[in-house]
Amino acid sequence: MNDTEDHITIIGIAGGTGSGKTTVVQKIVKSLPPHYVAVVPLDSYYNDTTDLTDEERKAINFDHPDAFDWKLLIKQINELRLGNPIEQPTYSYILSNRLPETIHVEPKPVIIIEGIMTLINKKLRDMMDLKIFVDCDSDERLIRNIQRDTIDRGRTVSMVVNRYLSVLKPMHEQFIEPTKRYADLIIPQGGENAKGIAILCKYIEGIVPPEK
Repeated sequence: MNDTEDHITIIGIAGGTGSGKTTVVQKIVKSLPPHYVAVVPLDSYYNDTTDLTDEERKAINFDHPDAFDWKLLIKQINELRLGNPIEQPTYSYILSNRLPETIHVEPKPVIIIEGIMTLINKKLRDMMDLKIFVDCDSDERLIRNIQRDTIDRGRTVSMVVNRYLSVLKPMHEQFIEPTKRYADLIIPQGGENAKGIAILCKYIEGIVPPEK
């Protein structure tokens, strides 16, 4: 382990879709010095589906662990941990495929990996200094999914509800909910839990290296 690796804190934040993970991440970023955190979203690491037809692409279950390119994510987190920059992939929900553009990410003292299944992969979990599960009532998550998907992803309310009942709910129960047991900390009520998030931020401030 080199000096750079010594000084990088890796935090994993998992939880169901619409649980408030993004709010928790934003609060952590705000509580630390500016430009101190690099956020790596799991959503950027869906498999490259360029070789598939549109029909095959539409048939992919994006709420299953097999939909993610774990190998690339682990490789890139390792690079950041070693103090090397990465070219993070970008993904389009509309095209259901990776885009040609990448995002240049520099290593920072704190790396946050955020996504629904961040805690499911053991290799990735083993790299984390802190594992967080953002918990939230299923009704709340459904409402947030409806709000987000109708506005950002061009879906109708009935499309979102059908998808929730046929895919999101069973996948959540099968894959996401069980990863709660790997968390060092569970935040109930998701992004609404101001006290829980404040305690978490204080703890993180204590474990990350001070600003040079």
